Amino acid sequence: MFTMQLLSTSSADIEKAAAAIKAGLLVAFPTETVYGLGGDAFSPAALAKIFEAKERPRFDPLIIHIAEMDALSRIVDIASLSALAEKNLAILAERLWPGPLTLVLPKRAEVPDLATAGLATVALRCPSHPVAQKLIRLSTGAVAAPSANPFGFLSPTRAEHVRNQLGDRVDYIINGGRTELGLESTVLDLGRNSPAILRLGGASREAIEELIGPVELSVGSAPDKPLSPGQLESHYAPRAPLVLHRQGELASIPEAADEGRLYFSSPGNIVVPERTRVLSQSGDLPEAAANFFDMLHQLDGLGLELIRAEQAPAYGLGAAINDRLRRAASNTKEYNESQLL
Repeated sequence: MFTMQLLSTSSADIEKAAAAIKAGLLVAFPTETVYGLGGDAFSPAALAKIFEAKERPRFDPLIIHIAEMDALSRIVDIASLSALAEKNLAILAERLWPGPLTLVLPKRAEVPDLATAGLATVALRCPSHPVAQKLIRLSTGAVAAPSANPFGFLSPTRAEHVRNQLGDRVDYIINGGRTELGLESTVLDLGRNSPAILRLGGASREAIEELIGPVELSVGSAPDKPLSPGQLESHYAPRAPLVLHRQGELASIPEAADEGRLYFSSPGNIVVPERTRVLSQSGDLPEAAANFFDMLHQLDGLGLELIRAEQAPAYGLGAAINDRLRRAASNTKEYNESQLL
């Protein structure tokens, strides 16, 4: 039986990981957002391994990662794009790629249906992390890579998160340290008459609209057939139940035993420091986003009965943080009664 191997970010180890992807194996690797679980995007066998390792339902499509714009023509049916969609694609690819933006576009027939959950569209992005870029270039040029964690649970921002959650279900893990952004990519559907954000993430709505004009926001209740990852109502959840609170109200609630706290910014007096995390003492949104999953992993590792978390400001990266918190709390009775968002 193959045992997972931890690799460094040296050229030799990245080449080893790239050869593994070519051979149909799975490699977890850092991106600027979170760690991805990568396999050859054109290999149905490798794609099946990804779904199996994550215990991911096959109706939930994967994101394909590329490192060169030349790879677009292998994956996207550019001829079927409207003039507006083609224009928006060119603008966004020039200004926001490489980066934390995933685009939903019509797919070519050669892309396996397993990668797209049988949809006529494909979710595609170009990550900016140098390790991810080198791995993709040296392997197959197109790597399917959802977050490297069991389906529905906290996304990994460190190699140890991957190791602790997936273990030997992944063949190699490239240890690139903690990811810079700490939140998944924004998913934007360009195949509609009006572009629509399907998942909030690392590229803000404001930044996208500055480039291509108004975009719709379609991140409410989960559709019957998701067009992209991150659309299901319950997702990104710690093992402990999570209850969500409005910003500023959590500090006034008495703290129970075996209860953890996740504050957006400094609450002032912290009752139990070892069970409390603050995303950003100063209220800085990029710092809060970078700390988000890492601190939830820390709290979830304490064996708590409950985690209480407060919202971030509802703009920019704060909107993406709140989206993750809402989905993480969606199965908690107290949250469902309060309906904060």
